[in-house]
Amino acid sequence: MRYISILSMVFFPVSLSEAEGRDPEIYDEQKLTERAPQEPGDEYRHILLSLEEGYYEADLAGNITFCNDAAGRLLGCSRQELLGVNYKQLARNPESAYRAFHQVYLTGRPQRFTMELIQKDGATVYGELSISPIKGEGGITGFRGVARDITERIIFEEQLRHLSLYDQLTGLYNRAFFEEEIKRFSTGREYPISLISADMDNLKLINDTMGHDKGDQLLIAVAGVLKGSLRGSDILARVGGDEFCIILPRTDAQTAAAIAARIKENIAGYNLKQANLLLGLSLGVATAETKETALKELYQKADDMMYREKLYHSATVRSRTVQALLETLAKKDFINEGHGRRLEQLCQKIGEKINLSTNRLTNLALLARVHDLGKVSIPDRILFKTEPLTAEEWHMICQHPEKGYRIALSSTDLSGVADFILKHHEWWDGSGYPLGIKGKEIPVESRILAIVDAYDAMTSGRPYSKARPHESAIEELKQFASTQFDPELVDLFLDLFKYLIKMSFNHRWPVRIHGG
Repeated sequence: MRYISILSMVFFPVSLSEAEGRDPEIYDEQKLTERAPQEPGDEYRHILLSLEEGYYEADLAGNITFCNDAAGRLLGCSRQELLGVNYKQLARNPESAYRAFHQVYLTGRPQRFTMELIQKDGATVYGELSISPIKGEGGITGFRGVARDITERIIFEEQLRHLSLYDQLTGLYNRAFFEEEIKRFSTGREYPISLISADMDNLKLINDTMGHDKGDQLLIAVAGVLKGSLRGSDILARVGGDEFCIILPRTDAQTAAAIAARIKENIAGYNLKQANLLLGLSLGVATAETKETALKELYQKADDMMYREKLYHSATVRSRTVQALLETLAKKDFINEGHGRRLEQLCQKIGEKINLSTNRLTNLALLARVHDLGKVSIPDRILFKTEPLTAEEWHMICQHPEKGYRIALSSTDLSGVADFILKHHEWWDGSGYPLGIKGKEIPVESRILAIVDAYDAMTSGRPYSKARPHESAIEELKQFASTQFDPELVDLFLDLFKYLIKMSFNHRWPVRIHGG
């Protein structure tokens, strides 16, 4: 709808038949000016014609007898086109116009009101209209007034009203509206009333690892599934970051349970069509048969039921989410090339050489596979960028150990390597990230991975650098021993290498060593 301020017309206590029976020449501009009331005087009419605000005069039948150019512009037409036009042709709601002008006619007192009218092109227009009576010897003979543009105010007020009732992200009702509805239903006749409390699973994990944009996309998807599962009379609101609540008027416990089941079915149907992250939703249902059960207490009961369900299947949901993140990571080009498998083989051999326990060797192998899990939130355009990274892009890269740590902590399968993931970019001299720890403060698993990962990155190549010869990679490891890498582990890696290359590794491992 397009808004613009308007100048308005009227209808009055004179019948339309009388108005329509007037001499057509009465609408000739010159004659209108000559016959118009002489208050405020002809000398002022030229001033009125030049006003920036719309000015009008109308007779008791609701026909415009005089107006200025600004009045025509406000209605998208010329001044001449407005002369003789009746309110019926302009008012969106003729009855409201009649009441306003008739009140002025009855009381003789000026009045202001906001009115919707139809512009020449059919658009609805708004404006604030002043109405003052024109008095003659026989009483009130017509009306005059000014129209003021209130477009911006109307738009702003509507935006404020929308913000006060709706959640900006999902378009659902917000918590304030939900609480008002709870109060309203508490004193109404809509019993039995049921409430469904719904909570999106793992939103924080998604936000922390994939970013808030991804989390917002999933929230919008949840809102869509919920809305599509409900009846027209049901009220759905987003009452918190990942929390939703549904009011089901005139709904018993059995029907509410059926609606909750339909929501779960629709969530499952949505997930079948998704290749990436899946939606997870925990639900709690409670019903009040009569007013004796306070709806605030009912909401708490539904919320408690929801948390019980969340606790019951939270481990499964987290595991499924982490698995989806791992699958996303596996789609990265350099993962498909066997990076994780090569690291796993080398790391385990070094771990065996320093006599790590079986359990630690298992964790080391797992670390080799998932150490880059935090990179799932980094766009491919940055991960595979061939040009130098900007400061902002480098900052995003440096966050991946912390994000990987948070993901691993949320999974019982990965929690044992979470600390190693966090520290696998720490340097021996303390100049690494994210914690800046040094030496043997860094877990040995993280120190082993750092060496093997650096070697594989150099010899396998990356989008931003070509693969380097084995000798060149070895020289760089030696150069950064005691600064980036544990010097003892570097020596061990070099001593082991001639033996390790005899193993049946992926063809990408170098098979020719200088002098060998």
